[in-house]
Amino acid sequence: MDISINKDERIDDLDLKGLKIIQKEKAFRFGIDAVLLSDFANVKSKHRVIDLCTGTGIVPFLLYGKYNPKEVWGIEIQEEMEEMARRSSKLNGTEDIVKFKCADLKDKNLVKELGRFDVLTVNPPYKLNNSGIVNPNDKLAIARHEILCNLEDVIVAARRLLKDNGRMFIVHRPERLADIFSLMRKYNIEPKRVKMVQPNVNKEPNIVLVEGQRDGGAFLKWEKPLYVYDEEGNFSREIDEIYGRVK
Repeated sequence: MDISINKDERIDDLDLKGLKIIQKEKAFRFGIDAVLLSDFANVKSKHRVIDLCTGTGIVPFLLYGKYNPKEVWGIEIQEEMEEMARRSSKLNGTEDIVKFKCADLKDKNLVKELGRFDVLTVNPPYKLNNSGIVNPNDKLAIARHEILCNLEDVIVAARRLLKDNGRMFIVHRPERLADIFSLMRKYNIEPKRVKMVQPNVNKEPNIVLVEGQRDGGAFLKWEKPLYVYDEEGNFSREIDEIYGRVK
């Protein structure tokens, strides 16, 4: 399909059922966090799924390619990124299933417009917006710092958008784990599963994946850690499996 591409953009192959994504050449592009989140999420073909802070739509496309859900929505506040995601969906011929909306996740009208969802995923800004030196108009800063939304905003939106007993999946930094747990319980989303990600066996975790259930009972499963690299410095077998490089 002939899709317009700006001179500062490129088309990347996701190596997943022929899916592609439009990204900026020298701006924010998806990384391992999005790939790990899509693998961690428990999505069924019957599910309606929503991805918050979707950026250019990487998580919705990965979820679609892996699980073929009934419907996937991506919510992004930055108009330029959301527009790129829409073009990617058109490029992939997935507009009827993988849909995007430029909106603020704090907008209470989202539920009225979109309904409720079985699964919610989110790769939110990680860094606290307390340095006083971040440019609030910087697109990269918005993606990385809690400028336009914070962790509590994300949890509140999840509470609002999930169906009863719906599941939330979030990727974040381990140093924010206490905040994640306390905010989830504050809004009656019970932490159910945790997975730490470490660069290798000798280094401390730098990514955490958490599953929560709306109005779920108290029971937390701590999964074995995921190592990105093996002792020889090569990608671990589990990472290769997640990326589809080995079966």
